Amino acid sequence: MRVRGWWSTAWPSPRSRAFDILIALTLAASDGAFLWFAEQEFWLPPPVTATSSVILGLTLVVRRVYPVQLTVVMLIAGTITGGGAFAPLIVLYSLAAYTSSRRTVLGLAVASYVTLLVFPTPTSGTEPFAVQAVTGIAFIAVPVLLGLYMGARKQLLASLQERAARLEREQHLLAERARGEERTRIAREMHDVVANRISVMVVHAGALKAIAVRDPSRAAETASVIGDMGRQALEELRHVIGVLRQGEEALPQEAVTLAHVRELVGQSGAAGLRVDLSIRGDERPMPVAVGRTVYRLIQEALTNVHKHAGSADTRVGLDLLPEAIEVEIANDRPTAGPDHRLPSGGNGLVGLRERVTALGGSFEAGPSGGGYAVRARIPLPAS
Repeated sequence: MRVRGWWSTAWPSPRSRAFDILIALTLAASDGAFLWFAEQEFWLPPPVTATSSVILGLTLVVRRVYPVQLTVVMLIAGTITGGGAFAPLIVLYSLAAYTSSRRTVLGLAVASYVTLLVFPTPTSGTEPFAVQAVTGIAFIAVPVLLGLYMGARKQLLASLQERAARLEREQHLLAERARGEERTRIAREMHDVVANRISVMVVHAGALKAIAVRDPSRAAETASVIGDMGRQALEELRHVIGVLRQGEEALPQEAVTLAHVRELVGQSGAAGLRVDLSIRGDERPMPVAVGRTVYRLIQEALTNVHKHAGSADTRVGLDLLPEAIEVEIANDRPTAGPDHRLPSGGNGLVGLRERVTALGGSFEAGPSGGGYAVRARIPLPAS
């Protein structure tokens, strides 16, 4: 496992492995042949210098993973044996390209330059010191600068790839959040359509059973109300299913008017609930989102009265202010429990709070004077 880890680190891809092996073999052969036939002599025989060059050239296969160690080995072995003619250029490039510490790169580059000037090489010849100094700067600086450039470019590409991967993860999380919010919204709509409408229909059905014999005309009226509410529930359910199929943008958004609110209150009154509607302020069209939220507030609150307070006296108040709409639905202390026990999931008030706060409004619900009250303030969008 350890050998496999070193292998994958030294050669991250088959292409880089083949490239490094080719470089190592090429420089081992070229440096060995060049120093074997070089006219200048070192203090060691040419075969020894050429053999050292071959060995140093072959070590280039690890230039990516051990650039600092390879530079130190090349510096020491090359100074002692005179081996290495063109391999040091690749070593210096690899040092600058694959070493994260710029201080280490600068230190080894300066050490290589000083060594080049102090210790003669088999190819140094008899050039003046100034020529050797300028040549040494070019010999050291060019591969180091090129390596620094390629290393910075590699880091930039890696950073861009990491940023792209991070953005993709964030987009995935945002998509998951959007899907979660959509599921919550659809569940809220289904609750409004099914739970509220069906709850009132159950109340009407109970009343129909009670009066069917003694008051046939009123029973027929109640049956008509149940039919109307059932059709409304089906229509709203089709709207929700249309959202699932086509998306919300594909459906027309009908504006809720005060006439719809009066009709909603009237349906509860027809079901036997003593409810009083009070509208204060100048009546005017409401924005679609605001009107729909006001309608759902009153609908859910009246449904809860049917479920938990029976026929307790209930008041619905609407204050149409210039900058906001205030809604209050309050019922008195129930004198008796509801005639029909209706199931409750406990999510209605949570959904109402979400609707109101999404529009920047405030919402509160709780016991009030022995009964229960729901209050909300919904700001109107600036014109």
